Amino acid sequence: MLHSNLLRLLARGGPKRLMTTATKLTTVEVNDKTGIATLTMNRPPVNSQNVQLLVDLQKCISEIENNKSRGLILTSAMSNVFSAGLDIHEMYNTDKERLRIIWTELQNAWIALYGTSLPTAAAINGHAPAGGCLLATACEYRVMVPNCRIGLNETQLGIIAPKWLMSGFLNVLPKRVAERALTQGRMFTTQEAFELGLVDEIANSKEEALEKCSTFIGSFAKVNPLARGLTKLQFRADNIKEFEKIREKDVANFIALASRPEIQKDMGIYLENLKKKGKK
Repeated sequence: MLHSNLLRLLARGGPKRLMTTATKLTTVEVNDKTGIATLTMNRPPVNSQNVQLLVDLQKCISEIENNKSRGLILTSAMSNVFSAGLDIHEMYNTDKERLRIIWTELQNAWIALYGTSLPTAAAINGHAPAGGCLLATACEYRVMVPNCRIGLNETQLGIIAPKWLMSGFLNVLPKRVAERALTQGRMFTTQEAFELGLVDEIANSKEEALEKCSTFIGSFAKVNPLARGLTKLQFRADNIKEFEKIREKDVANFIALASRPEIQKDMGIYLENLKKKGKK
């Protein structure tokens, strides 16, 4: 994985090609002036991550890399949710093969974003629990709108966040803070996340968040892109190599955990509570 990223980085160069593309659940637009690609998740109502969304994210990241874009901004088409994380419906009352597929595609989407040499930023225009936080922290920079929450709250559903999933968290938070947050399944407010360094800036609107993300990526305009990309990948190399070594075991561990009757029961209760909220 790391080797393929280096090859893509070395292959970059030449003029920018404009792009406006869409998959089933995502859109990509490249700014004419800046050459920065904005990847927007669009799976109403809350961008819950099913297999299709995760596959679409991977395809878009690959296309952005091949298009020689200057950077990537990840955001949401929803007005108050960045991404609600993995779609519980895909994990509840299902077979082990389906569990294998959903977790494998989550792994693939994370490594595509975490392991790209492109400058990346997340314009977090809504709540970002669990897998939403995972995608945001896979990016190098995060800008969040007020009055939202972000965090890895997997323990609240009885799911253990594996070490690779914690990588982005540990990149930006002190280990002690990260450990307590993960064990508590804590969700941070926008202000709390900013004070801790989990997000880098606060913006008053999605538009302002996108602008701040663009400014961050633009800060590399005078930096050699090859040197920048290789430096980024060196910082992330140990996490990527460790992930590649344990990814098959990680899938097996997830299947074993998610299949447990008590975990399935908790998922069922969670889904039932969502239905009740939806009726109010």
